Amino acid sequence: MLVISKPIIVEGKYDKIKLSSIVKANIITTEGFGIFSAPEKTALIRRLAEKDGVIVLTDSDGAGFVIRNHLRNHIPKDKLIHLYIPQVKGREKRKIEPSKEGYLGVEGIERETLEALLLPYADRKEPQARMSLSKSDFYALGLSGKTDSAALRGKLAKALALPESLSANALLAAVNLLISQEEFTAALEKIKNQRKTEEP
Repeated sequence: MLVISKPIIVEGKYDKIKLSSIVKANIITTEGFGIFSAPEKTALIRRLAEKDGVIVLTDSDGAGFVIRNHLRNHIPKDKLIHLYIPQVKGREKRKIEPSKEGYLGVEGIERETLEALLLPYADRKEPQARMSLSKSDFYALGLSGKTDSAALRGKLAKALALPESLSANALLAAVNLLISQEEFTAALEKIKNQRKTEEP
């Protein structure tokens, strides 16, 4: 299995499942066009790209190019690595009919082709170990499901230099991808101390 330290951006969950069998990397989905109505997802990808850039591997059809252009409009050119799958006519096994343009998406492309595309970006480093918090952990910490959860998330995001408007799910993803255990613990401690000084 290839190890790639740069995050890889794909369109949907089936693309992610396919790549997860080929590479060990942080794989982020745009949820198709869902990224257009989720500014926090774009903000997350922009933050991920800041250090070493991100690899973009969307389908080679009209929709895929629209998503690529969206990312180009929000992320510096030198931080985007665009990889393109060949335009192969066909239909994915899970689908009853082929896509609108009749081409296979990332999930339908042969493993060998994807490996060849990604091989130049493989390295011997494991993706840096980060947090592995669950939704239940977020709830237990008061970061979701409570009356003051949104305010607490905003403070945490600010302490971690993340966009303060992130939803609970987006913040959870950002923390697990970007933040170390030490950074997370320090941020929570900072918020806790701030609350103490604000108490009457």
